[in-house]
Amino acid sequence: MSEQLLVERVCKSFDGLRALDDVTLGLSQGEILGLIGPNGSGKTTLINVITGLLPATSGKVSVRGAEITNLAAYKIARNGIARTFQTIRLFRQLTVMENAEVAAVGVGASRREAHQRAVAALIEMGIEPYAESLAGTLPYGLERRLEVARALAMDPTFILLDEPGAGLNEEECNDLLKVLGRIRERHNLGMLVVEHDMRLIMRLCDRLHVLQSGRTIGEGTPAEVRENPIVIEAYLGLAEKDD
Repeated sequence: MSEQLLVERVCKSFDGLRALDDVTLGLSQGEILGLIGPNGSGKTTLINVITGLLPATSGKVSVRGAEITNLAAYKIARNGIARTFQTIRLFRQLTVMENAEVAAVGVGASRREAHQRAVAALIEMGIEPYAESLAGTLPYGLERRLEVARALAMDPTFILLDEPGAGLNEEECNDLLKVLGRIRERHNLGMLVVEHDMRLIMRLCDRLHVLQSGRTIGEGTPAEVRENPIVIEAYLGLAEKDD
């Protein structure tokens, strides 16, 4: 039986502004769920609430049936939830290897185990040749890969990817698509992916969840969401124009 990450009726307010309004979704181990919607719809806010960077105003987040709502971020990470950031947050003065090792140590791995996990993650993401390079010297596309490698080194059950294709060219996005699909299969990970590239999202994800102004306006398979008139009006038509 696969494990599940559940978000139930989560709300988040900032000084009276409702950034998330009664959002409910589930992510199963081994599944890729796309989280899409216009800019400002609450996608990153939801990831921040799930991972403990922001407290929920109300509602519940649980993993494997245990509630993790509003726990400290490091405790949520130790419950098997890793993430990447829309704006890359590497330790730029550490090596590529050290960046991945720090992530593993942060969730309780020994130094030896952290090194083993880091090596495996760098190989998985195709950046092992850069292991001894400073993270700050990497080209942008490889910085994106290192972000994912750090998350993998945490040995998560669920990984939340906030615009992993941002700033990548079409070839780099296609390569990333293949890598993420392979990682899901090899590690039986549950992935929540925020992404504006509809070509990537439609090919990568098993299901989609659509937000607008903090509220859910659609969910289902990519084919179902593509035909949803509310989603087309609110987002997909706009996304196609942006492409």
